[in-house]
Amino acid sequence: MANTLFSFGLGVGTRNAAGDWLEVYFPQPQLNPKNCLCETLSTVLDYTAGNLAIDLDQAQLSALESALNDKQCHHQASLVASFKNSKQSIVAVLLASDEKPSSVPEAYLKLHLLSHRLVKPHQINLNGLFGALPNVAWTNQGAVDLNELPQRQLDARLQGELLEVMSVDKFPKMTNYVVPAGVRIAHTARVRLGAYLGNGTTIMHEGFVNFNAGTEGPGMIEGRISAGVFVGAGSDLGGGCSTMGTLSGGNNVIISIGDECLIGANAGVGIPLGDRCTIEAGLYVTAGSVVTVLDENGEAVDTVKARELAGKSDLLFRRNSQTGALEVRTNKSAIELNEELHANN
Repeated sequence: MANTLFSFGLGVGTRNAAGDWLEVYFPQPQLNPKNCLCETLSTVLDYTAGNLAIDLDQAQLSALESALNDKQCHHQASLVASFKNSKQSIVAVLLASDEKPSSVPEAYLKLHLLSHRLVKPHQINLNGLFGALPNVAWTNQGAVDLNELPQRQLDARLQGELLEVMSVDKFPKMTNYVVPAGVRIAHTARVRLGAYLGNGTTIMHEGFVNFNAGTEGPGMIEGRISAGVFVGAGSDLGGGCSTMGTLSGGNNVIISIGDECLIGANAGVGIPLGDRCTIEAGLYVTAGSVVTVLDENGEAVDTVKARELAGKSDLLFRRNSQTGALEVRTNKSAIELNEELHANN
C-alpha cells in the first residue's frame, strides 16, 4: 500500500438491533494523515487499498496502540487508548481517495471534516450522501432506529422515564459532535453536522446553517444558509433572510456570498454575489429577476436579468418604492458596469 491516505477517522457510534450503523462520532478526524499512522494501519489492520470502514475489537485496538507507540506516534496512540474498553461499537474509516460516501461511517467522517474546518464546502465529494444516511430519531438517549422507537418509548415509560425525541432527520445537530473555536450559536438545533463555521461567526436564534455550507467568519447570521452556500468574511445575514441552495431551486449554480455583504431582513438571494454587495430588506433576487441598472444620477442605463450580475462586486439591489421595479446601483460607475455586461455577451 502507498503510505498515504486522503482521510482517516477512529470513531465510536450507534447501531440498531440489526447491527446497522445509525451514526458515528469522530473526535479527531484527520485529513492527509501522517505516514507513520498510514503504515501502522496497513500492518495492524491488514489494509491494502480502497475506502473502507473496519469494525475494531479490543484486541485490534491494543495492537494498534502498541504499534503506534513503537513508531513514536504517541498522540495517535493516546487517542486509540481512549477507545479501549468502550461499551459502544468502534470503527476505523480509511479513505484512500475522495470518492462519494458508500456507508454511514464514511458519510459521518466527511461531515466531521467540514465541521472541524479541515475542508471547506464543495472541497470534498458528498455525492450520494442522502442515500448513505438513514433517517434517525434523535433523542435524549442518542440515536434510535425509527422501527425501534415505539418499543424504546414504551420501555422508558415503564421505567418512569421519558424518551424525548428532539428531531427526526438524517443529520444531527453539529454541537453534539463538534463545537468549533471562536463561534457563538444561540440555538444549537439550527446548525447541522457538516456545517462549516469560521472563527468569529455568530449564529443567532433564527439563524440556520445546513450541511456543506457555512461562513468564512467573522459574521452575524440571523437568516438561512442553505445547503451548498458559503458566506464570505465580514458578511451579515439579516433576520429571516434566505439564500437559495442547490436543493431549493438553485439548480447547479453554486450560490455564494462575498466578503462584507449585507442581506437585509426578510430578503433573499438566488445568485452568487461578489464583495461589498447589499440586498435591501424584503427583496428577493432570483436569477431570472429583471433588474434595471442605474447610473450615478439614478437614471436607467440598461435592463438585465439578475444572473448577468452574478459574482460582481459593489452592488446595491433595491425595490423602487414608486414603480416597484427592481433596481441596482453600484459604487463603481454604472456605465462601466453596463459596458462590462455587454462585453461578456
